[in-house]
Amino acid sequence: MSRPPKLDLASIVASANPGLRGGPAPATRDRKPVEAEVVRLDLSGSQAHSLMAPLAAPMPTAERGGTLKERAKQMSVYLEPPVYDQLRDLAYAERTKMHALMLEALDLLFRQRGARSIAQVMNETQR
Repeated sequence: MSRPPKLDLASIVASANPGLRGGPAPATRDRKPVEAEVVRLDLSGSQAHSLMAPLAAPMPTAERGGTLKERAKQMSVYLEPPVYDQLRDLAYAERTKMHALMLEALDLLFRQRGARSIAQVMNETQR
């Protein structure tokens, strides 16, 4: 059995838009280009605080000693696919990263076990 031919981006675009090879298609020649609308997010007001709350006063990188990747310890977590999917869905629904949810879970675990929170531990190491 022979292999299917390799497709490159140019051939895919050309097959999807046959009128682009010899200039614009007849139906699009008379159309004027549509200008894009620029939308700006206004963070002044009561919603700004709730949007920025998770980012509460992060320390500048220079004071902390490099990037998170440079100063942190890496740890792997093996999750069953349904657990991983649920965590990914929560992160998507809350518009956050899975890493942030894992840190929140660790904070809850520390609180439940009577240990210091991540913020308390980080404040002590910077003194």
